Amino acid sequence: MSKISGRVRSSIARDRGSASVKSIGFGKPGKLSEANASTIRMSRDRCPRFRYSTSDGSVKQHMAASQQATVAELREQVRQLQQELREAEQKTALGELVGTTTHEFNNVLTTILNYAKLGLRHPDEPTRTKALTKILSAGERAARLTNSVLGLARNRGNEATPTPLPTLIDDSLVLLEREMQKYRIAIETSYETQRPAMIVGNQIQQVLLNLLTNARQAMPQGGRILLRVAEDSARGTIDLTLRDTGQGIPPDVLPRIFDRYFSTKSGPDETGKGGAGVGLAACREIIEAHGGKIRVESTIGVGTAFTLKLPAAKAEQLAGPAGKPIAQLGVGGAAHPSAASA
Repeated sequence: MSKISGRVRSSIARDRGSASVKSIGFGKPGKLSEANASTIRMSRDRCPRFRYSTSDGSVKQHMAASQQATVAELREQVRQLQQELREAEQKTALGELVGTTTHEFNNVLTTILNYAKLGLRHPDEPTRTKALTKILSAGERAARLTNSVLGLARNRGNEATPTPLPTLIDDSLVLLEREMQKYRIAIETSYETQRPAMIVGNQIQQVLLNLLTNARQAMPQGGRILLRVAEDSARGTIDLTLRDTGQGIPPDVLPRIFDRYFSTKSGPDETGKGGAGVGLAACREIIEAHGGKIRVESTIGVGTAFTLKLPAAKAEQLAGPAGKPIAQLGVGGAAHPSAASA
């Protein structure tokens, strides 16, 4: 093949996804002539055109620069999609709670209606007092349910605030109280500290509700769940541990439980929950976004324990506005009888 000599002007054009090079001049073999600076136009799917002068650089350098810009754009798109996925998962969790609380409210209304009829049929003072007491108790339970659901729905901000985990746990248990009773699950709590954690309350509540549902599903014959909150001062964390007495997770499955779309369940249970394989993956993403860690240990036939290690609120953070408990983001707590009569 003979050497290329002199100046050669070429026009190279390719179809979609490649570069077009116009007026490239060669003074010496393999080198661009400074006198004949060229313009490179690159076109890629879903990215703008980039124009570069090659008067003092090489084609490869400009192609690398455009590729870096494309990668940055793709990373931003991935970040946005991940955020949209987290929001969709949160709405899914809220939708499941709506189904649960609908049954809860039906039970509450049944109680109120039955005791109201009893009081109307029997005007004697003891019967009416009993009926009114039951109605008041049912109304207070309805108020707690409303607070918890509205708290989860309205507290959708992404700003971490000092939030006491015991309060968050108690509000979450209200939502699942009847479900746990139905499946003969006993709940025990141990709150060894009231120091707030620096968290986004509604997101951690989503994690907790998911773990509670998983624990319940792991004990089809009934069992016990222990919720413990303690401070790890050495690491500066508030630790929330959820331990069940369920079937346990096999050792070969344990390393994969946080993989998205991995599930050992054939599908949702009779309540419509679980089986999609996104719950634990979402839990890990939420905890890691808080700068925390989630750990799991399990023994076949003994049970499983999940530990959430969340950042403790610092003194300067406690000096500012404290995180509002989830329940108080709703319609407010049930009024005390004396307050209602004032």
